[in-house]
Amino acid sequence: MRPRQARPRLLQAMLDAFSLPDLRRRILITLGILVVFRFVAHVPLPGVDPDALKQLFQDVPLLGMLDMFSGGALRRFSVAAMGVYPYITASIIMQLLVPIIPRLKALSQEGEAGRNTINRITHWAVVPLAGLQGYGQLIWLQREGVVGSAAVLPMTTMVLAMVAGTMFCIWLGELITEYGIGNGISIIIFGGIVAGFWEIAGQGGIEAARNPFGVAIYFLIALATVVFIVIFTEAHRRIPVQYARSVIRGGRMYKQSGSTHIPLRVNTAGMIPLIFAMSLMMFPGIIASYFANPAGVDPNLANYIMNLFNPSAALPIGLFYWGFFFLMVVGFAFFYTMVIFEQQDLPGVLQRQGGFIPGIQPGKHTRNYLNQVITRITWGGALFLALVAIMPFAAREIGSVQVIQLSSMGLLIVVGVALDTMKQVEAQLVMRRYEGFIK
Repeated sequence: MRPRQARPRLLQAMLDAFSLPDLRRRILITLGILVVFRFVAHVPLPGVDPDALKQLFQDVPLLGMLDMFSGGALRRFSVAAMGVYPYITASIIMQLLVPIIPRLKALSQEGEAGRNTINRITHWAVVPLAGLQGYGQLIWLQREGVVGSAAVLPMTTMVLAMVAGTMFCIWLGELITEYGIGNGISIIIFGGIVAGFWEIAGQGGIEAARNPFGVAIYFLIALATVVFIVIFTEAHRRIPVQYARSVIRGGRMYKQSGSTHIPLRVNTAGMIPLIFAMSLMMFPGIIASYFANPAGVDPNLANYIMNLFNPSAALPIGLFYWGFFFLMVVGFAFFYTMVIFEQQDLPGVLQRQGGFIPGIQPGKHTRNYLNQVITRITWGGALFLALVAIMPFAAREIGSVQVIQLSSMGLLIVVGVALDTMKQVEAQLVMRRYEGFIK
């Protein structure tokens, strides 16, 4: 191997990655598919009034945050306006149904073939979910005057176009998983969020001219949140495990033991609690919007509910929204962590493989011990997620910045996907005896 020149570690790792034909091909395929995704995000649906849509985004600040996850596709109301989120919804539903439905639970225990069957069911479930979500969005936009016609044929055409856009984005994600680098669905979401950061940077530049100190505080809090996310994403508790096995040597049987550990993540639930909590927090406001009167014209209970569940509301109403959001994230973090932990069945796996935790009896005692450990460390993960969830509110109030909309879930996804992709590139480099990104 040629001696390395004195270059920064990150730059050298990037050069090494592009010097390997297979890895270079995977990286270029991933970048090319992301370019295709960005083109699709700019293909508009017919029958949408762009001026009315722009005005709606000004009247409903929540749409700006949702638009960031679609990479601007929702603001243009393109065929990719829903992105891959119907697939995320279907995946979450399947994860919750697997331990409940015996047939699905049996499939999950059949190895690769069973997982492929569950994955196929998930893909079929995406179609009706995407259709319902697309139809709901179009009905709401028609009520707001953005979509001109609610006739059967135009509405059916638009719904089918949105479903096709979603399935095409999912197909692009699977191409990345198979031929590119990283998890394809996550990379597609990552691409959409990062594309929205340019608008945030533009908003920050405009606001900095009026409130430079507030913008500086806002972005310092955002930077601290990124560091916070990296620390807790990588944090885990190591549970020591020993394995006893028998080895025959010279016609005699000897017992040998090996030791390893189980890494229990502090944030086992990932971003799912944020998705659950945000969906439920949006639901009352969406329902109330169907019964609300225009602002300032005989406001009723629906107007009050819309204001109460508005993330952009000022104090003290905003304090209620974000405080309730904080508690819901904590609750969902415990709920989803326990669901995942039960599906993994670590005590049963250890017992079948002949492993045991030193000082803990196998079976029921191991299960109780692991439940106690996962409950204790989940407190750290739940509070971490809840603090990240309310970061936009804290940054907005401390810095007195109202125009910049930075999503905590967006930061969590971007940092998580970046770390996961870097680890995969790192593994490829280390396998070929190159130094990687991570020391």
